[in-house]
Amino acid sequence: MDRRSFLSTLSAASLASITAAATLSEKADALEHAMAATLDRTVAKPFACIVDGHSDEGTPPFLMGNDPRLPQMPEKPSLIDFFKYRFAPADHLLQSARLALENGYDEKVVIACLVHDISVYGLMRTDHGYWCAQMIKPYVAEEVSWAIEKHQALRFFPDDSVDYAYPEAYIRFFGEEYKPEPYIEQSYREARKHKWYMTSRLITVNDLYSFEDGVEVDVDEFTDIVGRNFRQPSEGLGFDGSPTAHMWRTMIWPNNFL
Repeated sequence: MDRRSFLSTLSAASLASITAAATLSEKADALEHAMAATLDRTVAKPFACIVDGHSDEGTPPFLMGNDPRLPQMPEKPSLIDFFKYRFAPADHLLQSARLALENGYDEKVVIACLVHDISVYGLMRTDHGYWCAQMIKPYVAEEVSWAIEKHQALRFFPDDSVDYAYPEAYIRFFGEEYKPEPYIEQSYREARKHKWYMTSRLITVNDLYSFEDGVEVDVDEFTDIVGRNFRQPSEGLGFDGSPTAHMWRTMIWPNNFL
């Protein structure tokens, strides 16, 4: 995606969403969301929140169970099912994972790239690194969830050792004087000294260059990698009693009234 012309093509609603964000980290999340959404032209997404009984799409105020606007999930949904029925087409995530695979990185990096933004696609955009990390923590190696949490902070800090520069889009939209919030800087300092720093850093490397128009990737390409690196509960995601099962159920039934 040509980032130099991207901002001029955003809709008024997208620009308003970015401008209205309270902090620069939230603005960065909103910008990344807009870039990913530009790739996903035909998205059917859940709405995690209802305001005054209605979503922007006119959800019935007393809706329970399956939302008729969304594909019905299997009885025991897997991660691949969520990609097909809740995150699809998720081109940015799939491009990121394929790039990591083509670059020969460890499967932990590939699975981290595949799921690093899933909360943005199905649940929550703000502080998405933390939300994504929590969502997947019961099902992946600790290194993977840690890396996903920390990538939110690492986005803002360059690393010449892997040719990662501060994103030009951030400079154009937020200004050269912008500094991340103190909690982001603290998270970066912690990550920089950690043994898993490079795993998280490689998420940002494969993240930055995965907004390309016309590049389609099928999630089924990653079935084996998911099988080896994501512990699929026999009851299905959302029904296994894990500490984060409710997050997955929210994406299955995003507009349940009760």
